[in-house]
Amino acid sequence: MSTILDQIVQHKRQEVEDRKSLVPVKLLENSIYFPSQPISLRKYLQRPDLSGIIAEFKRKSPSMGVINAYAPVERTSIGYMQAGASALSVLTDTQFFGGKSEDLTTARKFNLCPILRKDFVIDEYQILEAKSIGADAILLIAAILTKEEVERLGQFAHSLGLEVLLEVHDRQELENSLTPHVDLIGVNNRNLKDFTVSIETSKELASLIPNDFVKVTESGLSKAENLVELRQYGFEGFLIGEAFMRTSRPEKACLALVEEVKKLTSSQSVSA
Repeated sequence: MSTILDQIVQHKRQEVEDRKSLVPVKLLENSIYFPSQPISLRKYLQRPDLSGIIAEFKRKSPSMGVINAYAPVERTSIGYMQAGASALSVLTDTQFFGGKSEDLTTARKFNLCPILRKDFVIDEYQILEAKSIGADAILLIAAILTKEEVERLGQFAHSLGLEVLLEVHDRQELENSLTPHVDLIGVNNRNLKDFTVSIETSKELASLIPNDFVKVTESGLSKAENLVELRQYGFEGFLIGEAFMRTSRPEKACLALVEEVKKLTSSQSVSA
């Protein structure tokens, strides 16, 4: 029986082929965003004046169904950055996540920060597409790619100036996919088999991630205590989507979390 990830990849292969026939590479390269210098996600996550939060815009997901069908990209993305987020993540998959490329372009128009294109990248064409819509970084998912594919796609992204976040779910994926052609390692705390979420996954894998890579933790992050604790394990990036998007004003939820993290960090510093 095929998993939801198998279904997504199968659909994505056909989708990419369809888009290649509709929008030639030359047209992508003519985008106003294509010549621009991408903003470094790595550097923004390491800035001490920011929260390390990669605030995500996501309308729905296979595990949660519809999360927020009505939040506007412009207000939400601007609000995220005003709240103190370090970067944005925008879902561009339509079939399973309700996103579109225009969501990222809208966010790009109104924000001078790194933007991660969150999608299921299996082909160089999608990386050219990411550059053309204003993305600064792409996501590569170890669960759907071989090490050779991670290396090839990562190298191609780097040739365009884009940074690469490699997502892993367990030790095997991490050890099988490490390559200098990625910049950040994201540990997804969601179990792909049963969709349960546990931040213990990030804790267990933290020491196995070489210090050459910026450590990012993903999924199941909704409490300030989680972020403060995971910082102790070397995580500098915290990708948060559902916890914000399931509220009526995601940007306000982001601000509340940032403020809570500041308070907790300050109180710990005083007690120390």
